[in-house]
Amino acid sequence: MKMAACALGRRWSLVLLWAAASAAWFGAVIAATSSAVAGEKARKTEVSIHGEAFYINGKPTYEGRSWQGYKIEGLLMNSRMVQVIFDDLNPQTAGRWAYPDTGKWDPQRNTREFIAAMPSWYEHGLLAFTINLQGGSPEGYSQSQPWHNSAIKADGSLRPDFMNRLEKIIDRADELGMVVILGVFYFGQDERVKDEAAVRKAVDNTVDWVFDRGYRNVLIEVNNECNVKAYDHDILKPDRVHELIEQVKARTRDGRRLLVGTSYGGGTVPKENVVRTSDFLLLHGNGVKNPSRIAEMVRQTRKVPGYRPMPILFNEDDHFDFDKPEYNMKAAISEYASWGYFDFRMKGEGFADGYQSVPIDWTISSPRKKAFFERLKEITGR
Repeated sequence: MKMAACALGRRWSLVLLWAAASAAWFGAVIAATSSAVAGEKARKTEVSIHGEAFYINGKPTYEGRSWQGYKIEGLLMNSRMVQVIFDDLNPQTAGRWAYPDTGKWDPQRNTREFIAAMPSWYEHGLLAFTINLQGGSPEGYSQSQPWHNSAIKADGSLRPDFMNRLEKIIDRADELGMVVILGVFYFGQDERVKDEAAVRKAVDNTVDWVFDRGYRNVLIEVNNECNVKAYDHDILKPDRVHELIEQVKARTRDGRRLLVGTSYGGGTVPKENVVRTSDFLLLHGNGVKNPSRIAEMVRQTRKVPGYRPMPILFNEDDHFDFDKPEYNMKAAISEYASWGYFDFRMKGEGFADGYQSVPIDWTISSPRKKAFFERLKEITGR
């Protein structure tokens, strides 16, 4: 009996050793798999703010750079590229956006060609671009917007096809070291969202979508030009838009939150409620023909109650004149504000012109684009 008991004990010992070894093996496999998944989601680019300056991966942008006596270090030079996930869900207007070479619109081609062009922009010194989940006018400027271009459904949920295209773009931006200014709402399309609860839900869904993918190179622009009267929902208008800014700031993941602000129409200085709640301040230069007014806007913004050292950047300005002694981009830089290029296809121009009018040639294809990027390259020293 004692011998049998000893044999049984040895068997159980072997069983326990085998179980322990198996558990260790399975644990190693799971750990390796988890590491691989984490590695796949590891991100290369992180944007942060230190005082009035933008930093990427812990260093100021354009580190050590100045131009014509103006400080460039810490600025975030950018371009308005809001149509990169564009698609028209209105069958009555969808035919307007056909490519000239195929006679058809193709949202996948639009995104694919955008991604292919990104390295050339980066090489010229462009560090950021603005995208919007509801796009912008595909005509440049429009009196009405019958098309339906929205990554946001009526209930505030997000359309997977739009967001899949966006994911490809932000992934590539992360690889290159670029920042995405991600707008949520656009006037003329916000009425596609049924009520205020759905607006709030869309904001939360957007923030969670960014968190879920581990992006650290995304700045949130709650809506484009909050003071434009075309907005349907009160919470997207100047008196209440700070509520959505606070909502973004309050939503965290692993102790981290997203940096957020909102923009105003051309020539408008931000209001106190937005200045007090924002991480950065977005201005627009549309309609501002005199560069001195651009500089004045920056100075006035810094005097708004609630202002503290924080970045000021124009992320939309359709004035160029890069060959003249004074122009809007230079005026913004002179007051240590970043500047954003906004180009659309003007009357009589063709496919090569503009970055907002659909369909879009995303390459540096027109004299106006070339003038901007060459001056940008000079300013940033790339």
